[in-house]
Amino acid sequence: MNIHFEIQDDGIAHVIFDRKDSAANIFDEQTGRELSEHIDAIAANPTIKGVVFLSAKDTIFIAGADINAFVEQQGSEEELIQMVAHGQEMFNRLAALKVPTVAAIHGACMGGGLEMALACDWRIASDDRSTKIGLPETSLGILPGWGGCARLPRLIGLPKALTMILQGKRLAPRQALKYGVIDRMVPREHFERWARTKIAKGKPERKSHWLTNNVVSARLIASRVRPTLVKKTHNHYPAVFRALDITTNGVTSPIESTLRQEREALVELIQTDVSRNLVRVFFMQERAKHLKLKDISIIKGSDADVSGLAPVQDVTVIGAGTMGAGIAQWASARGRNVVLKDLGLEQLARGMQAIGKVYHSAAKRHIFTRTEARQGLDRIHPTNLDVPLRSMDMVIEAATEDMEIKKKIFAGLEAQAGDDTILATNTSALSITELAESTSRPDRVIGIHFFNPVHRMQLVEIVVGEHTSPEVAARTLRFVQKLGKMPVVTRDSPGFAVNRILMPYLAEAGHLFAGGASTRDIDASMLDFGMPMGPLRLIDEVGIDVADHVAAFFGRAFGDRMPAPDSLPLMVKAGLLGRKSKRGFYIYGGKGEPEVNGELSKYVESASTAELSREQLQERMALVMLNEAARCIEEEVVSAPDDVDFAMIMGTGFAPFRGGPLRYTDALGAAHVVDRLDQLASTDGDRFAACELLRTMARDGKTYYTT
Repeated sequence: MNIHFEIQDDGIAHVIFDRKDSAANIFDEQTGRELSEHIDAIAANPTIKGVVFLSAKDTIFIAGADINAFVEQQGSEEELIQMVAHGQEMFNRLAALKVPTVAAIHGACMGGGLEMALACDWRIASDDRSTKIGLPETSLGILPGWGGCARLPRLIGLPKALTMILQGKRLAPRQALKYGVIDRMVPREHFERWARTKIAKGKPERKSHWLTNNVVSARLIASRVRPTLVKKTHNHYPAVFRALDITTNGVTSPIESTLRQEREALVELIQTDVSRNLVRVFFMQERAKHLKLKDISIIKGSDADVSGLAPVQDVTVIGAGTMGAGIAQWASARGRNVVLKDLGLEQLARGMQAIGKVYHSAAKRHIFTRTEARQGLDRIHPTNLDVPLRSMDMVIEAATEDMEIKKKIFAGLEAQAGDDTILATNTSALSITELAESTSRPDRVIGIHFFNPVHRMQLVEIVVGEHTSPEVAARTLRFVQKLGKMPVVTRDSPGFAVNRILMPYLAEAGHLFAGGASTRDIDASMLDFGMPMGPLRLIDEVGIDVADHVAAFFGRAFGDRMPAPDSLPLMVKAGLLGRKSKRGFYIYGGKGEPEVNGELSKYVESASTAELSREQLQERMALVMLNEAARCIEEEVVSAPDDVDFAMIMGTGFAPFRGGPLRYTDALGAAHVVDRLDQLASTDGDRFAACELLRTMARDGKTYYTT
């Protein structure tokens, strides 16, 4: 039984979602059948005066529909139609109940969960941080199909509804109240009283939103939104355009017509490759959240019993720069006490100021209350003094990317830390094994690579060295998951996974530029591919000096296979450092988009790539990523293809609709990839030489994935 049904003495019925043997409530087949039966029972019972829908879970109201069920029905259009139609019909009967209904929302109320709540007369929500309300379907390449496109704009008006639907926006309770999605925000313990208050008012009279929900306004809004969607998606995500059409047309159409369009579009979209790949990304995220040591084949001793290990609670962060401050802020926001240590008071002051800005911005956007933001700041203890570290569970070093500096820091940490203190380094490329071997306890050294900016980037690479113990790996993995980050575990190798695959791509962009291809064409080609930012613009954002340093590192590590572009050190010497110096491949002035720097001809070495089309530029940059991604599997840098695809999507924004570099390789075919690499290698050298794994796959007709 997934739903409990109770009728109180005063005639108020409680429908309580509590999915058996699960921490989450979802709309699977059994839950849908039970809810349908309860709706029928309510309709047939004249003694019931009102209904309250509740959840018994700690952090979940209803997380949405069972994605697995939809995936299993892909390819069977008739059964998909039946599933969607059943949900629509059930919520229609809920909306038609003659007694007042209240959705009392505590925890995540997503997708089908919100669509059920929209079918209720009233919605109240707890003020708890776990409460999030939204329709995230477009992030899965589909659209709300159980009435979201029909009912939400009627409730809150077309502009706000489009913001939620097209962006997959998840609202905190205060935002939901401001939008008008909920009628009241109250502590969970007051649900009973407020639900009865709403029931006593009877059926509500809602605003008509006539100003926006009319034919003229809807067409005008659609005409303004569509170009923005085209610019943002490059037409790669059909779901947002279908959702735009259905939602804007629906505000002036009968609800039955909108539901029919929802149903038809959802069934069509869920069978596209775009949706299949985005759904896979969703499952990869779920995998990362629940990853365990035993799932990671690259770790020696991954079968060790780690069930009784102490969790990581108290943390010291060494270095109050951009990364150190970001890590300290995120850890403190997740309830950890953090000592933030740096040599100078000025560095500490800048770090704390940066942390304060993140908290202030989060409070302004209702992610935290002001009290929660203040409490988070209070959990950070800045110091420039040597402090005892014996009681610390973990020390995270976030100093300069210089091995000798890191070795000196670790020598001091080792003397101060306790026997069970984990010594972690936030490096993006340097050898964990080499650093560990400079200590007397290399088994407790591990890499923990947060991405910048920490408060926005979900991915964390956990890097195990040759000596890292399975216990340290397990505790670090759990720590990262408890912070709400998504880990990928990699073996110690230059650049690990993300930067190892990203650097050839950025370097190739540099080679194309030096060969005469235009900055605009290089970047536009990869925006068309689906990357969130062009590679030369990304180099500017990172810093051309930083990119040059990293490119030189990879050049030393991999030789002619990964040569650094000659233009980068010359630009650094000229003071062209990218955004930080306001000049690089682009010129950065006011608030608008930067302009292409037209004074870089002196860094162009030839005209060898000047006549390449955008499609040819795109292919060259994509192929080097596919090749290096294959090497990560070949060299067992990670445990599974999913790790590579997930890391690149979450760490670099690699076109999610393509499913990641390995999934994209499968779509193209290994034989095609090898053939194109061979053609390029014949003219451009070793940087296009296909790895042996790809050649084997091409010869044997193999793929990374079987489904």
